[in-house]
Amino acid sequence: MSRHYLITGGAGFIGSNYAARLLARGQRVTVYDNFARRGAEVNVRWLEEQAPRGALRVVRGDVRDAALLTALTREADVVVHLAAQVAVTTSVRDPRLDFEVNALGTFNVLEAARLAPQPPIVLYASTNKVYGGMEEVPVVEEATRYRYASLPYGVPETQPLDFHSPYGCSKGAGDQYVRDYARIYGLRTVVFRQSCIYGPRQWGIEDQGWVAWFVIAALTGHPITIYGDGKQVRDVLYIDDLLDVYDAAIERIDTAAGQVYNIGGGPDRAIAIWAEFGPLLEELLGRSIPVQYGPWRPGDQRVYISDIRKAHRELGWQPRIGIREGVARLVEWVQAALQREANYGFE
Repeated sequence: MSRHYLITGGAGFIGSNYAARLLARGQRVTVYDNFARRGAEVNVRWLEEQAPRGALRVVRGDVRDAALLTALTREADVVVHLAAQVAVTTSVRDPRLDFEVNALGTFNVLEAARLAPQPPIVLYASTNKVYGGMEEVPVVEEATRYRYASLPYGVPETQPLDFHSPYGCSKGAGDQYVRDYARIYGLRTVVFRQSCIYGPRQWGIEDQGWVAWFVIAALTGHPITIYGDGKQVRDVLYIDDLLDVYDAAIERIDTAAGQVYNIGGGPDRAIAIWAEFGPLLEELLGRSIPVQYGPWRPGDQRVYISDIRKAHRELGWQPRIGIREGVARLVEWVQAALQREANYGFE
């Protein structure tokens, strides 16, 4: 089925990968991005090189521009809302910017969809940070990791919300607006509370995209700081698996509309951020990687693992790419990027 997709933040890591997948299928894609993130220009050039004539439109714009968003949304069958301020540290330093981009920007997307003659499907990339620090959930310390004492499948969608940090508040506000616009206005919206997504075209930085950041830093000689003891556990999900669940939600929109899904690697793809990930990366690179340790960051969860059973049950989705295979693919991409251009977006 031919559709027109509008991807906010479409020049970013997730957006450019999804745009490439859609273009390969013969879909029409509008990439909407303010090009503030490192790597955005490179990602768009990559898309333009492979896009069939007339299939790709690139619009330089900001989600705070309600009028431009409204005009573009009138032409869309699906809006994939990925544009965001993504770093907790930035949100603490500049909470107004964080609010305007994440909360107001998401509101603008929803209003644009509501006002469209034929309202599009809206997918929203939320975050596991809406659950806060989860201090009340018992955690057990083991040799190389922490684990939940009584959540064998991970955190379900019924976990109480607890917005922590301006970032958590702004993304959480968007999360709840997206959900409620399905209830109040009948929009076909879907919320994905995403865990650690990683893969090619991710220009990771210390504050966001830790898997890619560790790979990039190790290959470019940048110092790596581990905040805490490195035994914090996260479930990681390779980009192709994330895009599969986007596709599944669109194809099963009658089921998915108005729903919230926790999306990550689940218990089978959970790893301690350095006590276990470090040895894996050293094995893939064939050498040791020096690191230094810093104090715990406020609100840093000892464990976060997504319970992904609802997405499997309702959408028929489950991850396919294992951690070792996914990280090896990312290492290969970063190495190739560095060979093409010495500083290929990596500072």
